[in-house]
Amino acid sequence: MSEVVTMEKNTATGTTAGSAGRGPLVQARDLAKTFDVSAPWLNRVLERKPRSLLRAVDGVSFDIEKGKTLALVGESGCGKSTVARLLVGLYGPTRGTFTFDGQDAHAAFKDPNARAMRRRVQMIFQDPYASLNPRWSVEQIIGEPLKEHGLITNTEQLKARVAELLVQVGLAPMDMLKYPHQFSGGQRQRISIARALATEPEFLVCDEPTSALDVSVQAQVLNIMKDLQKKRSLTYLFISHNLAVVRHVSDQVGVMYLGRLVELADKQTLFAKPRHPYTRMLLDAIPKMHDTGKARTPVQGEVPNPLNPPTGCAFNPRCPLANDRCRNERPQLLDDDGVKVACHAVEEKRIPVIAA
Repeated sequence: MSEVVTMEKNTATGTTAGSAGRGPLVQARDLAKTFDVSAPWLNRVLERKPRSLLRAVDGVSFDIEKGKTLALVGESGCGKSTVARLLVGLYGPTRGTFTFDGQDAHAAFKDPNARAMRRRVQMIFQDPYASLNPRWSVEQIIGEPLKEHGLITNTEQLKARVAELLVQVGLAPMDMLKYPHQFSGGQRQRISIARALATEPEFLVCDEPTSALDVSVQAQVLNIMKDLQKKRSLTYLFISHNLAVVRHVSDQVGVMYLGRLVELADKQTLFAKPRHPYTRMLLDAIPKMHDTGKARTPVQGEVPNPLNPPTGCAFNPRCPLANDRCRNERPQLLDDDGVKVACHAVEEKRIPVIAA
């Protein structure tokens, strides 16, 4: 994993930059989001039930260098999408900070001039059938952020810009006259990408953008996203549960389990030498070409109830290496030869580092 460059504040200009003018564009520190899912007050009084708190994200920290992609993976309900919504300001954090280009992004989202930050940080949603207004034409959908941010007001210039964006994502300029129901799922997701690119953002949060698409269409959309990243030096946070997709698009991979990061490493290291037992379990479940006669290893057990998580390490009920310390003490995300991993077994050298 690339070494994080220490951020320093330039007192003369008031700007923030890394040493030698370089630093992570995106920095998340101890991000957490807790939802109150309690029954109504009267019900709790009559039934004598306490409040119920759901810790969807519980202390997540990571950096993303400019022009790079960090992928977050994990089973459904692990908090990936909540992290995505925290980074674009759809949720406010219960604690922790998100710094974008040296600026406190959550403070900027609340500022009267929040549009300046929102132009630079955009999101591509998971379901292209739900994220596009069916009553609007493609021209209206893609043109709306341009008008909202005051980037283009002239009608002819707006049409020209929408046509340019459509071409960039592999669609035709005349498609701007159509409505979402006239497109396939892959085409709709291209429209979503064009809309996200309209404000010329620097950071795109992609919440499983290809999970609702066929495999062949997934490849097309992913290739478009990679080409756009190269041309525009875009930075991505890519949310996915598909490890094959993650291997194709990412530079770094973070593995999440029950709201926490359990492993964070560069792509090559994580796929070649996974540390955490949960990461190994996920990778063992992937069919391999050279193991055609070998039975797949299913992911054992189920994710615990997030309203009543296990004590100690949240993974201990499913982990074959769990001991008393694992059941009582929650592991911290520590550095292990350049890889961040939260596991007592790794820390105590009870689990060998072997190729996947």
